[in-house]
Amino acid sequence: MCWQHLIFPTSYFKLHQILNEMLERLEMKNQEDLSFTAFVKFIVNRSCGNATIIKLPNCCTEEALEYVAKQCPRLKAFDGGSYDELTNSVIQKFICKWKNLEMLTLGKYHLKEIVTQIGLQCNNFISLSAPFNYFGKDEAFALVSSLPKLKYLDLHGGTLDKEAVVMILQGCKQLVHLDVSSSFGFNEDDFEILELASYIPSICQGSYVKPDWPYADYAVDHDDLDYYTDYYDYDLW
Repeated sequence: MCWQHLIFPTSYFKLHQILNEMLERLEMKNQEDLSFTAFVKFIVNRSCGNATIIKLPNCCTEEALEYVAKQCPRLKAFDGGSYDELTNSVIQKFICKWKNLEMLTLGKYHLKEIVTQIGLQCNNFISLSAPFNYFGKDEAFALVSSLPKLKYLDLHGGTLDKEAVVMILQGCKQLVHLDVSSSFGFNEDDFEILELASYIPSICQGSYVKPDWPYADYAVDHDDLDYYTDYYDYDLW
């Protein structure tokens, strides 16, 4: 049976526990025989190239990230687990291979370039999570010009210029969920913003409410940047 949902735990201790269990199953002598990168490759190989949802832990090596990117061309949802430049660089390099991609979580690096590539390569893309980012005029322009049919947008915890928020609301008219909770740079009670956002059925402002939208269980937790990991036991084992 090929695994399709590969949801790795983000907790180092849980990951360490799983590695130890695999050492016992495979009768290896010590954990050096099963490095984290080897562990990721082992799990990815069990998907036989059919993985559609992948959420990696935040301690991935470049080798592990690139292996996932190369071996999983059928990805629909991807979260690299980390918001650093390395993860975004790998995404930027391999995004052209993920033609079926629908959901992606991004950090602040190369954001405009990646969004542009998504618009060119991923016709089914509907959901972007880019928390804790700065969104100004340039970022907003890249978003609305590349992804005007976006339905789910998570920008919580970021710094968003009012001009950028207005551009997004005017340019992404198919939004059904927008999360700008815990963000800075604009007044959430601004009359112009409220009027422009009136067409969106679900908006998160102020305190966070878990949204009812595809892949919500793989989105960023607003409290401690951890992820919902309810599914990894089932998916990995």
